[in-house]
Amino acid sequence: MTKHWRLGALPLSALVLSALLAGCTSLESRDGYRVDHGHPSSAHDSRVSQLILHYTHEDEATSLSILTGPRVSSHYLLPVPARQGEQRVYQLVDESRRAWHAGASHWRGQSGLNATSIGIEIVNAGPERGADQPRWAPYPDAQIDTLIALLRDIAARHDIAPDDILGHADVAPERKVDPGPAFPWKRLHEAGIGAWPDTDEVAHYRRRFATRPPDLTTFQQALAEWGYTLPASGRLDERTRAVLRAFQMHFRPADYRGRPDIESAARLWALLAKYRPEALARLESQEQAAELSR
Repeated sequence: MTKHWRLGALPLSALVLSALLAGCTSLESRDGYRVDHGHPSSAHDSRVSQLILHYTHEDEATSLSILTGPRVSSHYLLPVPARQGEQRVYQLVDESRRAWHAGASHWRGQSGLNATSIGIEIVNAGPERGADQPRWAPYPDAQIDTLIALLRDIAARHDIAPDDILGHADVAPERKVDPGPAFPWKRLHEAGIGAWPDTDEVAHYRRRFATRPPDLTTFQQALAEWGYTLPASGRLDERTRAVLRAFQMHFRPADYRGRPDIESAARLWALLAKYRPEALARLESQEQAAELSR
């Protein structure tokens, strides 16, 4: 007898067959085996922990040639917009793959950040070549608008913390200065991207340090708590100057000579208060213990 299948009245065997056929869409054939993608786990997160920003120090064509060659790469390249409203972004490496952009790098106890970061190169000339006190090329507003859209998208998808959106100088301060003091970190923060200290907190610490600034060892400890790899030697060595320069380029670009001062300390402590309160508590506990031992 011929069976007439009616929607809503399928026998069990037909329901099973229907489910199996629907499940076939989750099967991927590979060489010698098939992968069933029909049972995804919820126990996972992104491998990406940092966003690292660079400038190319080259024009668009040269930047593309270098970044698609055999030695160095980044996930994205942002050109200077050719006309108003253009928002082109080159994706050169898939976000699931490791790009070769950070080199020898460190942040918050991690090293080799190529493995855990997404690299974004921005077409920008950087500092004037050959000048003792170079002028730094500006970043056009339209280019930063596109960058903000890109960063907002990536940070949301990978759940990247504001204090893990960094410059190349932050993670390699003795080798790199990009994206440089002309980069508008504050504007990014106002768009909801990246870290920036609160004005009132900076004023509070500026008053506090006016009569008694932190000593160099404590300053080094605070920079390490923020994320830099820096021993608390108590000496203003080249490593300390490089780290201070990177911090100042990021958070106090008006003066980035790598010298410890009250303004830099006030901004650093304000950042710790906002983003790393547990680190600030640890630092102040150490200060109190040192004071009692004197």
